[in-house]
Amino acid sequence: MQLAKEWLNNAKTIMDKIDNTQMENIQKAAEAMADTIESGRWVHTFGCGHATLPIEEMYPRIGGFVGFHPMIELPLTFFTNIVGGMSVHEFVFLERVEGYGIEIMKGYNFDPRDCMWIFSHTGINNVNIDIALEAKKRGMTVIAFGSAAEAKGKQTRHSCGKTIFDLADIVVDTCVPIQDASVPLKNHFDKIGPVSTMAFVTAVWMTVTTVAEILADRGVKLYIHPSHNVPGDKTAKDRLSEALAMYKKRIAGV
Repeated sequence: MQLAKEWLNNAKTIMDKIDNTQMENIQKAAEAMADTIESGRWVHTFGCGHATLPIEEMYPRIGGFVGFHPMIELPLTFFTNIVGGMSVHEFVFLERVEGYGIEIMKGYNFDPRDCMWIFSHTGINNVNIDIALEAKKRGMTVIAFGSAAEAKGKQTRHSCGKTIFDLADIVVDTCVPIQDASVPLKNHFDKIGPVSTMAFVTAVWMTVTTVAEILADRGVKLYIHPSHNVPGDKTAKDRLSEALAMYKKRIAGV
């Protein structure tokens, strides 16, 4: 199990690096998000491919709370099929199509008080950059999580000439190697054991718990998704219904 230990050590090193270098940026991101949620508005979350996983992890799920709005476009996840319809080939093509993000943004309502929280490992693909540019046009705070230091100097694919990290108002570096996979395997060129998802999820919960802490200190009531599986908890269903009712109210603009 040598390689299992190697991956685990790589993951621990990255988590420690986030802790040692990114707390100030996490605090800034959390404060912006807390202001948005307190005002009754949304922290919109967006990513492509495996960068949708931190979005799914965040909301809706046990321990998450109302205020985060997932923008997950099915053609950009590629998890339904690998080949055939909605395949990996199609996903790789679509995330590089400039202008696609503009069309995605037409499907939602936004407000200058909103935040747009974008997850992108390299920060160079067009859909994410479209989303950031459109969010900035609407006056939103743009927050980017990804491997910012490692991606420095990489050529953007977008005609604006900038990466997602250049455009964002606040950047949290996930501290992941640019190639993502972290464990070398004998007799093979490519490494195995990617670490970006682990880093994204780590940074997400460090941020979201900080948002919750800020809002609780301000006396703001959070509508938290409860566990449905705790024996004897007779009000979990009611608390879940309350959270979903609040989500519905916010979506409707009430």
